[in-house]
Amino acid sequence: MKKNRLLEEAWRNNRNGFLFALPWIIGFICFSVYPLAASLYYSFTAFNPVTAPRWVGLENYLSVWSDPLVFKSLMNTLFIAFVSTPVNLLVALLLGAVVTKKFRFRGVVRTLFFLPSIIPAIAATMVWIWMFDPTYGYINTVLRWFGIQGPAWLMDMRYTKAALLLMGTWCTGTAMLICMAALEEVPVSYYESAEMDGVGPIRKFIFITLPSIAHVLVYQAILNLINAFQYFQQVYIITNASTGAGAGAGYASGGPGNSILMYPLYIFHNAFVYLKMGKASAMAWLLFLVVALLARVMTRVSRNVTANAGVE
Repeated sequence: MKKNRLLEEAWRNNRNGFLFALPWIIGFICFSVYPLAASLYYSFTAFNPVTAPRWVGLENYLSVWSDPLVFKSLMNTLFIAFVSTPVNLLVALLLGAVVTKKFRFRGVVRTLFFLPSIIPAIAATMVWIWMFDPTYGYINTVLRWFGIQGPAWLMDMRYTKAALLLMGTWCTGTAMLICMAALEEVPVSYYESAEMDGVGPIRKFIFITLPSIAHVLVYQAILNLINAFQYFQQVYIITNASTGAGAGAGYASGGPGNSILMYPLYIFHNAFVYLKMGKASAMAWLLFLVVALLARVMTRVSRNVTANAGVE
């Protein structure tokens, strides 16, 4: 009798828990599972908003393979992923090392370094577009103080990627906080032992600090790489601002010489400018596979780094 009562109570608790979770489950199925399954189906069809899907097999994937702009956009995205990521991590690590020192107004400095990370990307991008203005922008104005003629950052294909790198260093506040927390967890006894052996600051940083926080840096690198493969808002705003308000609706642009045509932006162009929903779905699934493979590799690297660092 008691056993039956316990079973009934356990069933009732499970039922109530399921009912409480049901709204989230319904939302997850409707807004995550179904769109994923639908996009996979649409990737094998010729589809746009005004015609019914028509099965075409692997035609969309073959079209992606033969499209030179796909490889152009992929190379631009890989540049952002594998150049911007180490630059941003380095900046975050340097800022983290600064704010871990004890000095007056340290809290204010931490707040100022973190503040850009909470500014909306659209507003920050518009500010940077103004700063990159070749005639009136602050960047070229400062360069002219030193007798340097600044370039047309967003209108010259030789400098557009450099402009994106500068923009990327603006929002490293979150990574800075993570690096700061990791640096503060490094045991002080390590540095004291090194100082007794006459080890200098550079060698202490290379042989003590970096190995101790390597697992945190690898984790942050994984997040940055995944975010880099979704790089969209900034370039969309820049290309629309530089080509006019109708660029998003009438034609596609990837900046001068398509130098900042990112892969997600080209997916957007195919879906909502060229109305090739099937091809856009195929491109999105290929991006998903690339990011999943990259995340798997980076996770294994992180596990190995963590094991070698002796972190549990």
